[in-house]
Amino acid sequence: MTVTEAAGERLVRIGEVARGAGVSVRAVRYYEQQGLLVAERSPSGQRLYRQDAVPLVRFFQQMFAAGLTSRRIAELLPCWDSGHTDAEQRAMLRAERDRIQAKVDDLQAALDRLDEVIAITDTHPEP
Repeated sequence: MTVTEAAGERLVRIGEVARGAGVSVRAVRYYEQQGLLVAERSPSGQRLYRQDAVPLVRFFQQMFAAGLTSRRIAELLPCWDSGHTDAEQRAMLRAERDRIQAKVDDLQAALDRLDEVIAITDTHPEP
């Protein structure tokens, strides 16, 4: 791992963040462009990130997979960073949770139906 010391904090290059989070370097740049991730610059201009960028990028990936927009994820970041929320943020978090739970329920129903079809076809194989 290539690491740089800056202001007493260990910083990692963009490639290390990408590898650690299982995403492309382009995705990390996109998150920075969207204001979700902040990079410092080395004297040679390379992007350098705090080590907590890897779990943060994984969080972004999960939220994108769940259907959240980069704007909504940006609204979640203060909650992630501080652990504190106001009433409006808590309402937003609960609404997103409810929306995701509805998707999970729909996917579970689809999975259950597929299991039924598989069970039926297992008992009636082709001759």
